[in-house]
Amino acid sequence: MPREELQELQLERLQQTVERAYHNVPHYRKAMQEVGAEPGDIKSLQDLQKLPFTYKTDLRDNYPYGMFAVPLSEVVRIHSSSGTTGKPTVVGYTRNDLNVWSELMARSLTCGGATKNDVIHNAYGYGLFTGGLGIHYGAEKIGASVIPISGGNTKRQVMIMKDYGSTVLTCTPSYALNIAEVMEEMGITPEDLKLKVGIFGAEPWSDNMRKEIEHKLGILALDIYGLSEIIGPGVAIECPAKQGLHIFEDHFIPEIINPDTGEVLPYGSVGELVFTSLTKEALPMIRYRTRDISSLSLEECSCGRTHVRMKRVSGRTDDMLIIRGVNVFPSQIESVLLEIGQTEPHYQIIVDRVGTLDTIEVLVEVSASFFSDEVRRLEELEKKIRGEIETTLGLTVKVRLVEPKTIERSEGKAKRVIDRRKI
Repeated sequence: MPREELQELQLERLQQTVERAYHNVPHYRKAMQEVGAEPGDIKSLQDLQKLPFTYKTDLRDNYPYGMFAVPLSEVVRIHSSSGTTGKPTVVGYTRNDLNVWSELMARSLTCGGATKNDVIHNAYGYGLFTGGLGIHYGAEKIGASVIPISGGNTKRQVMIMKDYGSTVLTCTPSYALNIAEVMEEMGITPEDLKLKVGIFGAEPWSDNMRKEIEHKLGILALDIYGLSEIIGPGVAIECPAKQGLHIFEDHFIPEIINPDTGEVLPYGSVGELVFTSLTKEALPMIRYRTRDISSLSLEECSCGRTHVRMKRVSGRTDDMLIIRGVNVFPSQIESVLLEIGQTEPHYQIIVDRVGTLDTIEVLVEVSASFFSDEVRRLEELEKKIRGEIETTLGLTVKVRLVEPKTIERSEGKAKRVIDRRKI
């Protein structure tokens, strides 16, 4: 769709969304009145900046249904977060919301190369988490065969992929590596499977981790992005060109802001992603602060799609570590480890405070063949990893090599950071 036509559609849908939120959600009406804004003020897409941000805490403060813009009788699906760090965030869908979500996931899978002839092995979790069901309904919409296996029991997953002829794998990237490891233990090679592509998301991952997955599983690995507050998976996805994730702008308006000041930044700038939904009925989101760090690009993609692209999420503003005044993202350390090789793609970062000084220790799993090697070579490897990380971060770090399979495996999102500081 030409951008001019797209922007006309966006403005029409934005005006409808703001109108609906203002009149049906007390939180939005109060927040807009506090900044002196009304629905009639939205006369151009730039006027979006007149509206206040929405935060995760707003959903928690209005728990469970206070942010819904329709009566509960019109809500046909409810998902929520786990609530491990506070009250769960609850999201609802009308029947039309589910239709839109299915359509967006069908677009996403098609963008990744899936067709009705594929067998999609869906190892995202089913339940309150949006990943499993989001992928599921999109896959059914394109007519593919879906295996709703969810996470866990990895040996059985490998057996089913082999016996049922799975061609597309969907799960978190860390779980894809876990599957690759179990395949190796079972003596099954990528050539024994029919997998051709993997669609991975729900946690930040690096390009080096992509290479590792592609090498170990013999597939094309693509990044998908979404979050429950906006709709779930299907907000954006990479095409095989792997030059950024296409955002479905006819349903969402993305912004990049300075996370400290809230100032909207120009295309190409790195900052915090903010999304406004344009078609959600049950839970409209206006300028939702995702805390995810990325940038936007309008450059033409070789695939021909015209929607704006976002760079792979490099971390989050709220899990970004500040060590002795330096911003540290786990993905920076991951990238170094995978670049060096001779280690497994499993690591853990332990942050502590000794006196007034923050310390950072990186536990790194060494491959079985290398771990049995002589002590001198292990010391050299440890020194090399430490040097590369210190050069990347500009910080002194402690590196500890550990035996294979000593770091806990993930069947969902990997726990990369243990922050023991009491501040």
